[in-house]
Amino acid sequence: MESADEIIPVGVMLSGRGSNFEALLRKQCDGYFQRARIVCVVSDNPDARGLVTAKANGIPAYAIAPHAHPGKAAYENAVLQILLQHGVSLVVLAGYMRIVGRVLLDHFPGRILNIHPSLLPSFPGLHAQRQAIEHGVRFSGCTVHFVDAGMDTGPIIGQRVVPVLPDDTEDTLSERILAQEHELYAECLKRVTEEPYEIRGRTVCFGPQRRGDRA
Repeated sequence: MESADEIIPVGVMLSGRGSNFEALLRKQCDGYFQRARIVCVVSDNPDARGLVTAKANGIPAYAIAPHAHPGKAAYENAVLQILLQHGVSLVVLAGYMRIVGRVLLDHFPGRILNIHPSLLPSFPGLHAQRQAIEHGVRFSGCTVHFVDAGMDTGPIIGQRVVPVLPDDTEDTLSERILAQEHELYAECLKRVTEEPYEIRGRTVCFGPQRRGDRA
């Protein structure tokens, strides 16, 4: 475990525009994070806008093509080598459209964060906003969680609620949820890098942990 004042190198993985990455980067530039520092960005898509944003801000950015490797493990090992090269100890998924496999999960147990546009465990997987509208729910939102081997099943760090309006479309709901994602992701990254916490099963417990409280 890092000391209380040690900088925590963060690696970001993304597949597209990287708006959550951009939001985190703005927070970092504003001095919001005391310990977290984004040190590299990796994408499975060479055309990802997030790579351009990273390079424009002096952050090393890499495109690793999955099809250029003989399998998922080989691809993830290539990604892992980049993360290790930059001393990454915490990984943030910011619109990374692949299921994280065993190579990265085993190297970063309980150290990979993801954000999902629903109130998990409701509506995991793709098109969560469409699922919410089709199911007629009155509230949706977004969830930041640690990544495990399941589909959006890891321990929940934080959530924000967004009302689903009668005339909402998938696009309008997605836009309102995304605005909350940008704030929530920064809050949760700050908490896990600056506050003591413990993962107990599917629960993330923040605050000083007493010996008798441990599971």
